[in-house]
Amino acid sequence: MTKQEILNNQALQQHMLFFSPLNRKAQRDNSGPNGRPRLHYVEEKQGVKILDYGVAEFNFYAPEAKTVSVKGWGGSMPQQFDLHPTENGYWQCVGEGILPGFHYCDFYVDGVRTINQLAPVGYGGFRVVNFFEMPEAGSAFWLMQNVPHGDVRMEQYTSSVNGRVKAAWVYTPPTYDQNPDKRYPVLYIQHGVGENETGWIWQGKLNYIADNLIAEGKCEEMIIVVNSGYAFVDGQIDMFLPGDFDRELVHDCIPFIDKKFRTLTDKDHRAIAGLSLGSAQAFTIGLAHRKDTFSYVGVFSGGVAAKSAFGGYDMTDVFADGEAFNRDIKLLFVSWGTHEPMGEHNAEFLDQIEREQGIKAVRHTHEGWHEWDVWRYAAHAYMQLLFK
Repeated sequence: MTKQEILNNQALQQHMLFFSPLNRKAQRDNSGPNGRPRLHYVEEKQGVKILDYGVAEFNFYAPEAKTVSVKGWGGSMPQQFDLHPTENGYWQCVGEGILPGFHYCDFYVDGVRTINQLAPVGYGGFRVVNFFEMPEAGSAFWLMQNVPHGDVRMEQYTSSVNGRVKAAWVYTPPTYDQNPDKRYPVLYIQHGVGENETGWIWQGKLNYIADNLIAEGKCEEMIIVVNSGYAFVDGQIDMFLPGDFDRELVHDCIPFIDKKFRTLTDKDHRAIAGLSLGSAQAFTIGLAHRKDTFSYVGVFSGGVAAKSAFGGYDMTDVFADGEAFNRDIKLLFVSWGTHEPMGEHNAEFLDQIEREQGIKAVRHTHEGWHEWDVWRYAAHAYMQLLFK
């Protein structure tokens, strides 16, 4: 893709409330015949407008404000930019030196954190939050491209853990409805702490990653399921893993998906992965059900060990028998950002199990922090290795 095709790509502005933001607003004046009122559309400013690689224009409407600023969540965007008043109640600034990637950001008006209604919104940190995308030259694997697109469908199933109706967002490949006799392998992929089932679509752009890989012939056609990893029970105090999501996924979600969609139901055609919290869920659930449910396990930005330091699991026996492990698990994929703290420990553990038990894992790293651009690269690499 050319530079302008990347900078103007529609995926940069999409969010859960508006697939194709209009950047328009309705305005009423008395410009009609004989001074009568008229309602017409005028252009609205973009909350975040990408001007160039590393350069973004921030806009905020706050006519009564005394100060307005925007600040990233650290990692690849530690900067804070102060906006200045312009015309008609708007504030604006141009921020430079912003690293490429996905950026959650907070806007402050007179020191109070608020939502910029002109900018994309998502769910992160257990709240509604603004975000924007800073594209990178030569990196278009997650952008909307002129290729066949799969469908993303919202399905509902009931959790036997807490009785709640849960939403699962299901990606089906472009040919799914055209080939009614074909059955497909399935990837189950989880979000991180503070996010939910919307994350891998709106923040992760996973459907575009799959579309582009399939169009390039780099990955198998597959169904992808993203759902909420929270299985809380009222009155129950949980540690890091939020409830018995293992039971909900294996006994409720997977049977529902297998009944509703044309899936290949053996373990060799089922994969699991996740980021951060979801990586711990993928690691523990995938390995616990290695003999009957999953053959592929993907850990994105999570720690791997035979035994949890926090008492969450003990899989010493799983890693003690390398021959059995390699027979049951076709792929253990472990990925992290170069600036993440778990990298050194993960590398040591993977060296140990290969040296002592002959267990080989695929390692993947990408320049970055505990952020969505690192997880996109991880998913992009992992999906190319599945179901071969």
